[in-house]
Amino acid sequence: MNDTLHGIDRNNLDQSVSPKEDFYQYSCGGWMKAHPLTAEYSRFGMFDLLRENARGQLKDLIINLSKHEDAKTPGSVAQKVSDLYAMGMDEKRLNEEGGSPLLPLLEKIRNADTTKMAELLAWQHSGIGSSFFGTGVSTDAMNSDMNILHIGEVGLGLGDRDFYLEENETNVNILKAYHKYVRRLMELIGYDEEAQERVWKAVIKLETEFARNKMTREDRRDPRKRYNIMTIDDIRSKYPDFDWDTYFRLLGLENADKANLANPAFTEFITSYIPTLSPQEIKDYMTFETVNDATNLLSDDFINASFELYDRVMSGKEELEPRWKRAMAIPNSMLGEAVGKLYVEKYFPEENKEYMKRLVENLRLSLGKHISDLPWMSDETKAKALDKLSTFTVKIGYPDKWKDYSEINIDPEKSYLENVLEASKWYVKDNYAKMNKPVDKEEWHMTPQTVNAYYNPTTNEVCFPAAILQPPYFDPSADDAQNYGAIGVVIGHEMTHGFDDSGRQFDKNGNLSEWWTGEDADRFKALADGLVKQFDAIEVAPGVFANGRYTLGENIADQGGLRIALTAYLDSIGDNQAPDIDGFSPLQRFYISYANVWAGNIREEEIKLRTKTDPHSLGKLRTNATLMNIDEFFETFGIKEGDKMWRPKEERVVIW
Repeated sequence: MNDTLHGIDRNNLDQSVSPKEDFYQYSCGGWMKAHPLTAEYSRFGMFDLLRENARGQLKDLIINLSKHEDAKTPGSVAQKVSDLYAMGMDEKRLNEEGGSPLLPLLEKIRNADTTKMAELLAWQHSGIGSSFFGTGVSTDAMNSDMNILHIGEVGLGLGDRDFYLEENETNVNILKAYHKYVRRLMELIGYDEEAQERVWKAVIKLETEFARNKMTREDRRDPRKRYNIMTIDDIRSKYPDFDWDTYFRLLGLENADKANLANPAFTEFITSYIPTLSPQEIKDYMTFETVNDATNLLSDDFINASFELYDRVMSGKEELEPRWKRAMAIPNSMLGEAVGKLYVEKYFPEENKEYMKRLVENLRLSLGKHISDLPWMSDETKAKALDKLSTFTVKIGYPDKWKDYSEINIDPEKSYLENVLEASKWYVKDNYAKMNKPVDKEEWHMTPQTVNAYYNPTTNEVCFPAAILQPPYFDPSADDAQNYGAIGVVIGHEMTHGFDDSGRQFDKNGNLSEWWTGEDADRFKALADGLVKQFDAIEVAPGVFANGRYTLGENIADQGGLRIALTAYLDSIGDNQAPDIDGFSPLQRFYISYANVWAGNIREEEIKLRTKTDPHSLGKLRTNATLMNIDEFFETFGIKEGDKMWRPKEERVVIW
């Protein structure tokens, strides 16, 4: 049968480079040369190619949907999706309206009584925005069957706190561009130069203070630091400068008896800081926040201003993506499962789901073997780890039940912004209604048309949406070595997240609990620290180094995914020796296939941005740095001391 299956595409390779010197370039150099960055992208890799393929499929679906008879029936999925897409495509109308759809929101802020901040923020937090702090309902990490209220930190206009707090040339240039951006948005809503500068001073003053008081991105990855349950009585008592009763009542959360504070220190700071601000500062900051959140739903002037800062300066993009992609993103997210249902009906064969089920089970068995054979873990902790693994829930392709969007109305007579805000209000209300109710464990946290996968610690589940199950990640026409090296590693990666530095803190029921012995936890941390040091030492741009602590979870999952996928592949063939194909052995195909998953080109600006904001390592590091810990990799390609890809055995880190 293997004779009928295709092997590695040699066009993806750069055979002028030895796999012993730079395995990433050797495996992916041909693909990267054939896919140079175009002006639209700051990064383009195999992952992005899959996303582009999925976007093309969705575009076809949505355009054809508008021709369907149901598109004329008010309230139908076809009507909602096609009308929303059409509004995003209506360049003439959007440019004629300019910033006018914002006026009711800005008027509300302008006329607000800032001595009644609870009322103002309750209005905004009902689906308009999330100034000063955020509120939402999700799982109680120590009682994973129930939903509770959570109070979180504020977001920042530039995303990461370091842009405000670290002084370097990159940040200086970004802050200059941010200054220009804030002023430009204010100009577009009619503010004169003096008022534009006043707003900028308020924004940078407030956001810099927010940044100083927010958790670091490394601390945010620690679920125990983010878990701080308090009764509502305690919240009232500890943070008396804010009218919590009015706030909760206006949001329909008056029955809240407790809440989890992601960062109590920030809540203390923000509730005492707001009263020190002038009414003008509060209004200027909230005005900017409101406009900033809406730019992608307004005229080209707003969109171009946003592109200049976030895409050109921060990411290095040279050109705005086509309007159809921007227009499609709104129904694709807002009515995601309705679009997803159509997607899987057309593009996801049922046999793909069955094949994936077999792969997942093989990977589960393989991870079980690895846990059983760990030299550093005690039998006591191994038994609990195996118990957790046996209870993994697996979601493949699409949900068994679909979200009901019947209460979301799309009215073409209203503005694009109005329609999206109405949907946003529905989502927030729907979320708040889950408070103190059981968690719906059948719910999906990605749509079927999403090219990605996830592990959710509080439900102890792995999920693989339909759109990631396409070539080259998942290719029924390729031999098993390649599928195990691609989608097999992705499966193993998500499973390993259940045992990474964060996921390992949750038990088989999804509860945050200490189920490890102290000695085993210490051994794990020592191994993890070794992995952190490896990545910290890698320079990704001049003077910029990878952040091994921030990317630790993903790096552990990459390494674990590789090791258990290889074991699963070898177990699947048993004593049947797979043949070479096109001159490559099965294990060579396995590792090249893995590298091809991360093939891609990236701009230096995007490297710097992702190193600050992305918990995933860069594609080259996910390949070379990770493989340099895998014993079988060295043997497969004959890598020895003196080769650049060599790492001495005593320096290799093996966790799972």
